Amino acid sequence: MKINHIFFDLDHTLWDFETNSDIAFRTIFNKNNVHVNIDKFLNYYRNINQKYWKLYREERVSKEALRFGRLKDTFDKINFKIKDEVINNLAVDYIEVLPDSNLLFDGAHDILAHLFPNYELHIITNGFNEVQYKKIEKSDLTKYFKTIITSEDVGVKKPNPIIFEYALEKTNAKSTESVMIGDNWEADIMGAKNAGFDVIYCNFNNESVSESIKSVSNLIEIKNYL
Repeated sequence: MKINHIFFDLDHTLWDFETNSDIAFRTIFNKNNVHVNIDKFLNYYRNINQKYWKLYREERVSKEALRFGRLKDTFDKINFKIKDEVINNLAVDYIEVLPDSNLLFDGAHDILAHLFPNYELHIITNGFNEVQYKKIEKSDLTKYFKTIITSEDVGVKKPNPIIFEYALEKTNAKSTESVMIGDNWEADIMGAKNAGFDVIYCNFNNESVSESIKSVSNLIEIKNYL
């Protein structure tokens, strides 16, 4: 069946999370007079953050525990002494500052402008409502997307099939005419595939993947499939 609906992930797929996050940390550490080796902090934070997001997807930690724990664990890892009160302040400031940076991956606007006339475009994101909508607006992405679906609105997170079923119902789409494009193998690709979607894997790190899965090393390569 012809593809009519394209569902995109946001963070790490269109929105350059790591670069924008690094900028946010430099801003909030300066604001709160936290004199830490920023490069060392970020080197450990990235993996710790991914670990917490996996726990969050699996409903094993709350949003509040994620926001505090990923910072606390990183500071502990680099043996940096800091009060819990300051960590809480940093966690709040980070969420406020993060959407102020709006760097996208190369080709994001080009591929969306290319797809927009011929498909209905939507977003499915596990991110927090108060952050994701600001990211989309400040990155000038709102004009492309007909529907934005967040895990907080649905009550479950990718890869739970319920969020994909909700997305189909909300957009009046069928899984057989829909494709999910994302960077997370578990949440985006396997989650959507198990829900009956076609999938395109944003394999920006050039990992080894099955040839049966459509994959791209940059966003413009999506034109090879759509």
